[in-house]
Formats: sequence, C-alpha cells, structure tokens
Amino acid sequence: MVLLKVSGIHRQKGNDVVLYDVGFTQQHLQKIAIAGASGSGKSTLLKIIAGLIQPDAGEVLFESERVKGPYEKLIPGHSEIAYLSQQFELNNNYRVEEILSYANTLLPGEAEILYEVCRISHLLKRRTDELSGGERQRIALCRLLTTSPKLLLLDEPFSNLDLIHKNILKAVIRDIGERLNITCTLVSHDPADTLPWADEILIMKDGKIIQKGSCAEVYKNPVTEYAAALFGKYNIISQPLAKTLLQVTAVKENEKNIFVRPENFKIVADGEQSLKGKVNAVYFFGSYYEIEVILSANKIIARASASPPSIGDSVYVSLNNKTIWYV
Repeated sequence: MVLLKVSGIHRQKGNDVVLYDVGFTQQHLQKIAIAGASGSGKSTLLKIIAGLIQPDAGEVLFESERVKGPYEKLIPGHSEIAYLSQQFELNNNYRVEEILSYANTLLPGEAEILYEVCRISHLLKRRTDELSGGERQRIALCRLLTTSPKLLLLDEPFSNLDLIHKNILKAVIRDIGERLNITCTLVSHDPADTLPWADEILIMKDGKIIQKGSCAEVYKNPVTEYAAALFGKYNIISQPLAKTLLQVTAVKENEKNIFVRPENFKIVADGEQSLKGKVNAVYFFGSYYEIEVILSANKIIARASASPPSIGDSVYVSLNNKTIWYV
C-alpha cells in the first residue's frame, strides 16, 4: 500500500534551485534512507513532506490526500507525520514525565510500551537539565511519538552522538518500525547508519534524486563517482592499469574508468590472475586491515581480515571481475 507519494517537487530560494522535480513513493512500513552531501536538499525535502515548508511546485500525497504547506494552514504540519529536526528543543527545569504528558494521546499501557521502545523508562523522574545529549534526543523523539504518527521523518538523528548513544538510538528506530508499526524515513550522511537499515536509498545531489535502489544496488553499482563516495572508500583504476587488469581478469575491455571497492581487491599468492605490487601502508580498523598497494605507479586500497603484509613487502593483488563497475 502506498503511504506517501511525492511528485514533481520544486523549491527555489532566490536564484538558487534547492529542489528540482523530486519524486518518489513510500510503502507502508518501508524504510527509506536519503543520502547526499550537505546542501543537496535532503532537509528541505523532509520539511516539505512534513508540511513545514511550501513547495513552489509539485505535491505530497499522504494516504492519497494532499499535504498542505504553511501558506495554506494556520498551524504548519500534518497531524500524522512527525518530523524530528537536528535542532530539537526540550524545555529546561521540567521532569521528563511532565514534558511527555502535554501532547500524550496514548493510554497508560501504550505509553509504557513507547517509553520502553525509546529506552527512557528509567528517565521519567529526571529533570531535563540532568540528561545527556543522547537521552535528550530520545526524549524529544518519544514526545513526537506520543501523538501516534503514521510516518516519522528523522533528519540526521545520529549527528553529534557518541557511539554508545548512537547504537541505542539505532535500536530505538528499528523498534519504532517493528513494534509500533510506524513508517520511517531517515536522512544521514553515514553509510553505517543507512546500509544495514534501509529497504531503499535515495541519493540526492544539487536538489535532484540521481539514484534510487536497494542498499546493495547503490553500494555495488553507483551511477557516478559522487554516489560511490557517499557509501565508503573506492578505487579509481586508470586506463593503463585498467587495460592490464582487464586482460589479467579476462573482463571485456571498456572505454570508461573502472571503480572497485577495497574489499574486492584480494592479496593472494602469485598466480596467473594477479598483479605484483608493493605495500605502501597498512591501516588497522578493528575487524579488518586496509592495505595500500602501489601497482604500476597507481595506488590502490585492498582489504584483509587478518595477517596483513608489512610495509615494503611485495604482494600479488587479484580482482574479482564481477565486482567492478564503470563510470
């Protein structure tokens, strides 16, 4: 069932086009993540969906009814769409339970489940000025959810959080969908936030959606170098080295540059389908190592899970020809 339909959204600020012909659909309980560089239009799009900014053209349909903008309503916003801003606010010198009681439309049993989902049951008697940043954010999120929205829009919810509170919030967002049956759309610049969570990812650049697809599609087959860079490190293989690699790996030669993720280069024993190089640097990332290798005056990054070579070692590098893409 289509919950949300965004069509032909255009927004201009002065001479600058913020959004240009943006459109997509979201099914009930489909998890959509929006990725893009700063200034690509992500936050403006969320605010238009929430009814907080008026588009210059296009429309947003929520459950087949048009979402009105602030030029059409005395109080902006939609009663069944909740938007958590990066600049959320909580009044100081109040107990958490007081903050949550103001807009609460839930029955006592339902409220207790919500507090459990948001991991704040132990904070209800605390004052808001006694909370950490991560706790305050979960309180602000819970306050939004007390109105029982059907769609939750999260604008960079993990920014400025330490890893502990970030992981707690990730668990909260997962449970909001699974236990409360609330559909979520999330904006984030970190692939670690979006790739494990989303059903579909929209990539934005200069106010346009330039790619949409599953997490695997946008990671393995980005349409541009910009799209590739949003989801982690990659190697650009120059034409001379590309021709050599293509011959070695028996891939049909292509006029375009080759792009390869680090994990798709392998450090191997000498063999027919490998090229010799020299280790320039080794970086430890906990569960894996990244190995910087010089191949014919080209620098590539490969990945190893254990027992990395040392700087200065001669190594052989192979490439899985099914994991390259051309841009």
